[in-house]
Amino acid sequence: MRVGAFVLAAQFPGQGQSEALHRALRTAELSEETGLDSVWLAEHHFVPYGVCPSAITLAAQLLGATRRIGVGTAVSVLPTTHPVALGEQAALLHLTSRGRFTLGVGRGGPWVDLEVFNAGLAAYEEGFPDSLDLLLRWLHEPRVGASGERFAFREVPVVPRPDELLDGPAAPPVVMACTSRRSVRLAAERGLPMLLGMHCGDQEKADMVAFWRRCAREAGLPAEEIEGAAHVSAGVAQLADTRAEAVETLTKAMPGWFRQGLGAHTTVDGRQRRMRDPHAYTELLCGLHPVGPPRLCADRLAATAERTGVGRFALLVEGSGDLVATEENVRRLGAEVLPLLS
Repeated sequence: MRVGAFVLAAQFPGQGQSEALHRALRTAELSEETGLDSVWLAEHHFVPYGVCPSAITLAAQLLGATRRIGVGTAVSVLPTTHPVALGEQAALLHLTSRGRFTLGVGRGGPWVDLEVFNAGLAAYEEGFPDSLDLLLRWLHEPRVGASGERFAFREVPVVPRPDELLDGPAAPPVVMACTSRRSVRLAAERGLPMLLGMHCGDQEKADMVAFWRRCAREAGLPAEEIEGAAHVSAGVAQLADTRAEAVETLTKAMPGWFRQGLGAHTTVDGRQRRMRDPHAYTELLCGLHPVGPPRLCADRLAATAERTGVGRFALLVEGSGDLVATEENVRRLGAEVLPLLS
């Protein structure tokens, strides 16, 4: 089992953006110090839900500031970026970190980001598969050209080439955020492990893993590749001496963050969207994930791994919204939960 931290750089009510980013950096630094496996970085635009607009840029900062821990994006949003630009950056981080970088990609949402970055709604609704395939070609071929509607360019050499890493994998691992059967099938057909959201329970994640495996078999993936797929389960972790104390910490802080952060999203085409009830969503997350004393948290992670077949975790540890409390949460996760899982 591999346990990592999920870092959103969340801006809680009353906080500044630099405060949120500082807490994100400290979370990553402490994650390495306390023995966590990885740090996963979210990406958002124009909303306080998360104030990191470029997960791959923050990943570069953290890879330079650490020596052991894996760093991944969760996720880099493909519809609002050029796949070749993202592929170049991923290859650069793969080589300079000696294989510690993982590229997580996703479709994002129908947000105003599509207008600001001149991508258009079609890039979100229809263009993701083409963008993904161009990105994967860039990471695995020596020369790449394109002749599609959105991307059309003459063949050019891939520089730097990811396979120049002498003592590591030939390309950075890629995982894909999946929220529907359509996205699960897309990931499976390309042999990409899934990143499954923190709003999903064990049964839903188990069903998605089973469907991924079925689609992967239909696509002709080797059995060992199917069984060894390193899917990632996103969740929430809050350590305390009692479950009631841990739940209280989150229910005091997270609803205000959800109300402010999720409520700030603006759709590009004016479509209506229904926002989750902040208190109900917080209660849901507390029920689904490791929230409570160390033994309960360890048992919860082990149960999720057994039920779903997913052995990698990206756990939101900043749910208190407080720097000191987040630091303590990360320390306890490393010192008191990890030993119970070994």
